[in-house]
Amino acid sequence: MFKKPFLPRRSRWVNSRWPARALAGVIVLCAGSRAAITSSAAAWKVGTPIVTYWAGPPMTDAAAQQMADGGWNLVWCAEKELDVARRHGLRAQLTDPLLTPATLDDPVQREKLDALLARVRRHPALYAYFITDEPNAKDFPALGRLVAYLRKRDPAHLAYINLFPTYATNEQLGNSGDPVTAYQAHLRQFVDEVKPALLSYDHYQFTVKGDSPDYFLNLALVRHAAQQAGVPFLNIVQACTWSPSMRVPTSDEVSYLVHTTLAYGAQGISYYVYSHPGHTGGIAHADGTPTPLYPALTKLNHEFAAIAAQLQPLRSLGVYHAGMRPPGAEPLPTDAPFALDPPLPAQNYQPPEPVKGVLLGYFGPAAKGKKAAVPTRVLVVNLDYQAEKVVGLRGPGRLEVFDATTGRWSRAGTGRVELSLPRGGATLVRVR
Repeated sequence: MFKKPFLPRRSRWVNSRWPARALAGVIVLCAGSRAAITSSAAAWKVGTPIVTYWAGPPMTDAAAQQMADGGWNLVWCAEKELDVARRHGLRAQLTDPLLTPATLDDPVQREKLDALLARVRRHPALYAYFITDEPNAKDFPALGRLVAYLRKRDPAHLAYINLFPTYATNEQLGNSGDPVTAYQAHLRQFVDEVKPALLSYDHYQFTVKGDSPDYFLNLALVRHAAQQAGVPFLNIVQACTWSPSMRVPTSDEVSYLVHTTLAYGAQGISYYVYSHPGHTGGIAHADGTPTPLYPALTKLNHEFAAIAAQLQPLRSLGVYHAGMRPPGAEPLPTDAPFALDPPLPAQNYQPPEPVKGVLLGYFGPAAKGKKAAVPTRVLVVNLDYQAEKVVGLRGPGRLEVFDATTGRWSRAGTGRVELSLPRGGATLVRVR
């Protein structure tokens, strides 16, 4: 799948007033939609956290084996390629020209779609149907009809649609207002009219002039929309360049993307691109040989799936920034149960410089009745992808640290633990 190049939003960035204002009212972004979505999409579940890609090679046995070895667990397939995915233990996202709203308006095409669904819906590799990428809001009603049609005939599989990032123009979104207002409206309409089982969006941060500033704002807006809708979300991150204005990320920069996505509560990660003509970097070259990013992502993919699986039964309760505060960032509360010890001093943030500091993603069981939710886990992320960091973390009891390589927890002390964080790396801690 060919993704659109980076498009600066009106040549301006959301300024620093948005951290305080952008999230005000986001909690009600999709109010009233949760029950409808969760009840109608109950048959489909994420299962193993999603690790996938955009724009990859044809699904041959060699490509499938490379992806399986590298920790990718969802691949893109035409119908004839489903058996390839099955042979390598991979889940498949089906692409087919019939998976479009126009099919429902043509009796002959609709009959063909029904035949397709009958053939593939019980295939052991099938996981999702790809519908479209970055639709305009005017297309939401028709997409909602198609999603409902597929859900009625095959509720066990996801109907997948990917959304624009915050830097899309109002014309692209089909909404009006300032960047945050227009994007909130876009998310609200999508949830209300399409009733998705998963939210997906892309955001590409790394330019040759520095880092664009609204990466965390986009994460925050999608996280809140997903929580209000009661659905998981997936983040598509940059793994290449396709334009003179963009740069190829390093392995440490991609580590930062992976771990910040986890800290905000995502259950899926996708990389743009795996391989595609006109793109430099990515995960594999045109002949299938891996790029330097492949071995780094092999480790990161397994780490993402392991940590996301630990967090899957829990709810994302808060995401807090210590150090620099880019747009969309919230500071750590003074009474936070998990906190840095010693605290990290506040730093000025001036885009397009990289964000420096530490990110803390809180997770715990959802609130029950009048009882407030209490975080039991925290993912501590080093936002500096250029330098390692050692931080002290204070917690409300006996602490344990998760090893994402072995999948095991180990004791780390009572009340405080010292964490050595690689560049862009993270550690998951829990209280027992």
